[in-house]
Amino acid sequence: MASGAAADAVGVGQAMIVAGVGCRKHALAEAIAAAIDMSLAGAGLARDRLGAIATAAAKQNEPGLVETAVAFGVPLIAVEQAALEAAGQHAVTRSERVMALTGVPSVAEAAAIAAAGPGARLVARRTALGPVTCALAQSGEAS
Repeated sequence: MASGAAADAVGVGQAMIVAGVGCRKHALAEAIAAAIDMSLAGAGLARDRLGAIATAAAKQNEPGLVETAVAFGVPLIAVEQAALEAAGQHAVTRSERVMALTGVPSVAEAAAIAAAGPGARLVARRTALGPVTCALAQSGEAS
């Protein structure tokens, strides 16, 4: 499984879809995959459009996240707290509980936006499925 910094998420001249994921500790890979698939389907996107999964650096070693990234064949991008907070200013979903726990209004949205890079935009707001939240962002570069 590849892990990378948010700046490594986007290749030159290539738009990419990033799934930002927030989850409870020990969330199963099946639950994470189902949340990502639900978000992709809701946005009318096929799974092969997914370029990366992003999450808070604090969650980067969660087995379910690692397993899902490997199963999907995409890198798992660990977004550092400062980048999450900066991207969180662009989140549209606001959870006071998540804000109190993590310092951002939506981990899923902030991680997706941060990892998709400059000019990223949300293509799917945060949705929740059991212990997992997922949001999708598209990189700002044209395909």
